[in-house]
Amino acid sequence: MNKKTISSTPSETVIDAWIGLMRAQQRLLGQIEADLKSAGLPPLGWYDVLWELVRSPHGRLRPFEIEERTLLAQYNLSRLIDRLEKAGLVQRQTFDQDGRGKWVVVTEEGRALQKRIWKVYAKGIEENLGAKLSEADATTLTSLLARFR
Repeated sequence: MNKKTISSTPSETVIDAWIGLMRAQQRLLGQIEADLKSAGLPPLGWYDVLWELVRSPHGRLRPFEIEERTLLAQYNLSRLIDRLEKAGLVQRQTFDQDGRGKWVVVTEEGRALQKRIWKVYAKGIEENLGAKLSEADATTLTSLLARFR
């Protein structure tokens, strides 16, 4: 990894890279959201929460754990969990004696919806990204993006 001296002003090349990255993200996410909508499926935020729950031990997480694993702010996450619960995709379960601690648990309906969304999402990833990159390009991109973790 190249280390360079940090200046207070980014170079034109760095600015162009930033703008390209932000525009690519917006276009790619916008296209996937449009694909989900045209398939009659909920937005990507629903998938993100369901995916984190499906892959967690026992299909459950505490709300703060979901927040840490997704890009959703706490206030948005609370509303989203309410909508997921109303749709029968998750349940809240109490886990401590005073009733304040809650698990968010994915239901079978939630697992099924996550799989349905993934079919459209995976196709969108392939069409909008995979088809435009060689495996070597994808490896390089992954390596470059890993620097920002």
